Order: sequence, then structure tokens, then C-alpha cells
Amino acid sequence: QVQLVESGGGLVQPGGSLRLSCAASGSISSIYVMGWYRQAPGKQRELVALITSGGITNYADSVKGRSTITRDSAKPTVHLDINSLKPEDTAVYYCNLKRIGLDAWGQGTQVTVSS
Repeated sequence: QVQLVESGGGLVQPGGSLRLSCAASGSISSIYVMGWYRQAPGKQRELVALITSGGITNYADSVKGRSTITRDSAKPTVHLDINSLKPEDTAVYYCNLKRIGLDAWGQGTQVTVSS
């Protein structure tokens, strides 16, 4: 069983920055993909960014160039830094871990971008 504990988020002014972190524990294995998804009210959940256990990253076009996903493979933990935040970044952000036989989700953390 895998548990994902998220931290970060909250209320941020437009143009500001934030860091979301997700710590995984349990039976993870050495090969996995961790990432962040978000869901705004009335919209489908969408990928924000992901990173593989080998360090390969992928970003949604909406955050490309203003976000960075990194990992601490020893724990493992992933961090998502987003800059130049916009009101349209407002959503519940969910951490996700995928490996063979598992697709685990965190409980979600609210990010609100507003002045």
C-alpha cells in the first residue's frame, strides 16, 4: 500500500509563486512515475507535470516555462514549483504515483490565485 502526503498550496496573489510537495511512503518500487494533476470547478482533472524515477519530466502546455518538477528519489518526494501564477491556475491539486499494479492519489490541496 502506498500513501501520498501533500503539502503547500493556499492563497496566492496573481504573479506569485508556490511550491507543492508530495511525500510517498509504502511499497513503491524503484520504477515509478510521480506527478501533479489539478481539477478546477466544473472541469476534468488534468495533468500539470510529472517526473519518472529516471528523471524524465513532462509538463502541460499551460504551465510549461513557468513550472519545475523535481524529485528526491531517496524518500521519494516530488516538488512542484509554479511561478507567475494566474487566476486560471486556481484548482485542487492532486499528487499521483503510478507503478506496475498501482495508481495512487493524494487527498488534494487547494490552490487559489486571487488578489
